[in-house]
Amino acid sequence: MSQQSVTSKDGTPIAYWHSGQGPPLVLVHGTAADHGRWAPVLPAFEQHFSVCAVDRRGRGASGDSEHYAIEREFEDIAAVVDSLGEPTILLGHSYGALCALEAVLLTRNVRKLVLYEPGIEVAGEQIYPQEVIERLEALLGTGDREGVVATFMREVAELPPETVEYMRSQPAWQALVLQL
Repeated sequence: MSQQSVTSKDGTPIAYWHSGQGPPLVLVHGTAADHGRWAPVLPAFEQHFSVCAVDRRGRGASGDSEHYAIEREFEDIAAVVDSLGEPTILLGHSYGALCALEAVLLTRNVRKLVLYEPGIEVAGEQIYPQEVIERLEALLGTGDREGVVATFMREVAELPPETVEYMRSQPAWQALVLQL
């Protein structure tokens, strides 16, 4: 696996890890992750594809900018796809699926698009209660990243308390907390 990078439209370096052989497949992870999120499925993909597992802006080895705008993330993914020089399969998970969906509008080099568990917004409806959002913002404001992750898992993802406690005991929990 080799690390490579491209420069996004605003000059931010976007890292990705290349492995495997075959037609190109770009993987875009969700919010609380980096390219390593794909490790469990990467061996299967590498048997059939030339895989490029992206570190989204501000995560892993990718750069960041002072002010966040989701549109920059769309441009980042389009830059990775365009750098490959041929039609690409683009697979995005969760928030990464939203970035992949919008990136398709910025490049002609996507031949297939796979969106896995994309976040959704229902027009005119609030999906999560305002008090949960305010509690998450307050926890983040005090620097309680672990509290943010635990509260999100319990109240937004609606995982049972015993599942959240089990997750806390796993090595991946700290990665979730640090990536927030």
